[in-house]
Amino acid sequence: MAAPSPGPREVLAPSPEAGRRVATSSSSRGGLLWRLRDKQPRLGLFEIGPGHELHRLTCMMQAGLWAATQVSIDHPLLGPPTEEDFSEVMTQVQEGFELGTLAGPAFAWLRHSLGLAEKDYQASLGPGGPYLQFLSTSKSKASFFLSHDQRFFLKTQRRKEVRALLAHLPRYMQHLRRHPHSLLARLLGVHSLRVARGKKVGEAEAKRPGRRGQLQDEILSSLTPYPCPQKYFIIMQSVFYPASRISERYDIKGCEVSRWVDPAPEGSPLILVLKDLNFQGKTIYLAGPQRSWLLRQMELDTAFLRELNVLDYSLLVAFHCLHKDERGPGSSLVLRTARWAPHRSNGKMRSVQGVQSQDEPGAQNRRLLPEVPNALHILDGPEQRYFLGLVDLATVYGLRKRLEHLWKTLRYPGRTFSTVSPARYARRLYQWVEAHTE
Repeated sequence: MAAPSPGPREVLAPSPEAGRRVATSSSSRGGLLWRLRDKQPRLGLFEIGPGHELHRLTCMMQAGLWAATQVSIDHPLLGPPTEEDFSEVMTQVQEGFELGTLAGPAFAWLRHSLGLAEKDYQASLGPGGPYLQFLSTSKSKASFFLSHDQRFFLKTQRRKEVRALLAHLPRYMQHLRRHPHSLLARLLGVHSLRVARGKKVGEAEAKRPGRRGQLQDEILSSLTPYPCPQKYFIIMQSVFYPASRISERYDIKGCEVSRWVDPAPEGSPLILVLKDLNFQGKTIYLAGPQRSWLLRQMELDTAFLRELNVLDYSLLVAFHCLHKDERGPGSSLVLRTARWAPHRSNGKMRSVQGVQSQDEPGAQNRRLLPEVPNALHILDGPEQRYFLGLVDLATVYGLRKRLEHLWKTLRYPGRTFSTVSPARYARRLYQWVEAHTE
């Protein structure tokens, strides 16, 4: 399918050049007022403006995502995704680059099931404002970005990780339908970006025209010989949203080797994501049946990840202090396990529709959700609000990881490390949550 011709937009720009104009004009606004705005709830984040080494890349990502989302707006799905939708690849050629959208209809349906309007998704990820660079404490070489409103998280991925995500996508979506209040991070899109290297757009288009309905393995294999730099990236809902009152952030794997981060100096504006050893002495306090719900959901989600034969995923945890008028009976989030909860977008009670599993009655482990953004990842305790989500679901326990496990067993005798079998990894992370909640 050819890329649509973007119509006029007051904020969103239809091309990388227009995106650069938006960013440039924004960064030159009114002196002091702009600098004060820039220091608001973005501590530890850095706007990718003109002159930043990643500015050109993110402008292309924004323009490409705007056009890709426009396709799903113009051609909405009429029903659940088919097998062909999971293997579809759409390539859109723009000035100087090509953006590939992998399994686009399937992800569009997932966004729809979450109540996320395509126009809002397009507005957040398009060229309406610069992306924010997130300085991660991860050892991977991935780049991390947030949309300008911090609702969506973008991360570059290796080709084999993309292959694993696409292979697991049908089962991932089935799990979310069975357990709509799952703690798994909501993956909203997978894309490839190929930057032209001294080639005219016409030449690139002739060699790689837009194509649909091919198998993912064939597409991923065919991308390698093309003589242009290429990146893959994913988009997911940010677990840490809204972030303005978050005081502490943690990335938990349930082990100890390489799980310490030197905290930022007192008074420093830099916000770091800390790790397991930094969490020592802390507890997640949950009222009433909330802890039982959390443990059951961790059991369901980690069992699913064990079945996928993956490991090295993390439980993200963040703390947000509740104000006095937000505490107490009637203020804290009330949870319950239910077979069904209504979906009312304008009401105080919200849920996400799912399909009841016939062979697992009551297994959905539903709960009542608070009337807050990002409610799926939020739990309220007596004095704290907690943000919780499972991320990084693409590391398969193959030969390389098995050899790494053997090496670490010799290198770290008697200590716990991340590279263990999926069954042990799942059990250990569940036990960490059990031990650190009351």
